[in-house]
Amino acid sequence: MYTDPIADFLTRIRNGQSAGLRVVEMPSSKTKVAIAEILKDQGYIHDLKVVEVAPQNVLKVALKYDRLTKVPAIREIKRISKPGLRQYRSAVDLPRVKNGLGIAVVSTSKGLMTDKQARKENIGGELLCTVS
Repeated sequence: MYTDPIADFLTRIRNGQSAGLRVVEMPSSKTKVAIAEILKDQGYIHDLKVVEVAPQNVLKVALKYDRLTKVPAIREIKRISKPGLRQYRSAVDLPRVKNGLGIAVVSTSKGLMTDKQARKENIGGELLCTVS
């Protein structure tokens, strides 16, 4: 049993890319699906699918690679807020990942969104992870 499902989600993506896998499977949850939707909207993954099976649904994430060089679209994916030390930021204190080329996923009172969307709506929240 793992204690941090979001870190497990990010690690499975990281490990899948280093192994060159096309699809990574993991147990599904609303938070994981929301993070995967953000990654898809921002162009970091190809697609996602939730498969309904008996004990717990399975989330399948299709990873994205460059067609010619086979380099993964996600160069770095890092967990920021951890169960032992939560990281909360106001809208003005949200980090700019790779000077605006990457994204930070923020859990706000209006749901999960990128750092750019949170700054635009002027709301802060828990800084879950950064992707570049």
